[in-house]
Amino acid sequence: MFISPLARVASNSVVEPGVVLGANVSIGPFCVISAGVVIGEGTVIGSHCVINGLTTIGRDNTIGHFSSIGEVNQDLKYANEPTKLVIGDRNIIGKNATLHRGTVQGRSCTTIGNNNHFKNNVHIGHDCVVGNNTLIGDNSGLAGHVLLDDGGQVGFMCAIHQFCVLGAHAKIVDQSGVVQDVPPFVIANGNHAKPAGIDVNAQAFLALETHQQDFVHLLYSMLYQQSLSIEEVKLTVKTLLSDYAIAAVFERFFAHSARGIVR
Repeated sequence: MFISPLARVASNSVVEPGVVLGANVSIGPFCVISAGVVIGEGTVIGSHCVINGLTTIGRDNTIGHFSSIGEVNQDLKYANEPTKLVIGDRNIIGKNATLHRGTVQGRSCTTIGNNNHFKNNVHIGHDCVVGNNTLIGDNSGLAGHVLLDDGGQVGFMCAIHQFCVLGAHAKIVDQSGVVQDVPPFVIANGNHAKPAGIDVNAQAFLALETHQQDFVHLLYSMLYQQSLSIEEVKLTVKTLLSDYAIAAVFERFFAHSARGIVR
């Protein structure tokens, strides 16, 4: 057990032996922090939070009131194996969040990167992988084994089916239900969600050079307007990797996509 002398813990919170708290960590009132939890420097935990399991939280995160972090997952096969939840740095996690640890049938770890913003009542299921700079709106949830790549946006009151892959900078419109994979930069809307064009207003898209933007438009056309097979699109991506840097984002998406893409 190590608690930095610069950490602040409310007098009515419980911090079990075996917890590590870095400098300037703040634990609000009525929290329970269980053995095995590591919380990095500068992270702020709101009141009435429960953090347990083998959970590692990085630096300068903010976790809102009444959140449950590292809790037993909802997979009925889970038998209290020592699985993990790992959260990176500078994430903002709203109130009433539920972030579950992994399963041995999956990755054994739920992983969240850096600089993400989860609004209130967000659920991240077991074995999910969330990249960097993502946004998830109020009352939305990722079921188990979901991959949300860098810069992806999920609106409010959205449901993402287990094993779905949301590509980098994909945008899921509010109140959508996603049951298949969404390619990078694609907007998906509805229940069940369907493609609705490219998010040309995404900062990552606007930052691209014109010929890179044209490549994104080309792939969208191949997927949704030319009736080509996925294999033909994959071959195009592979062929043009050396000419278009953004093609690597699509190659990563297709490497993980297994449920088929939204149509």
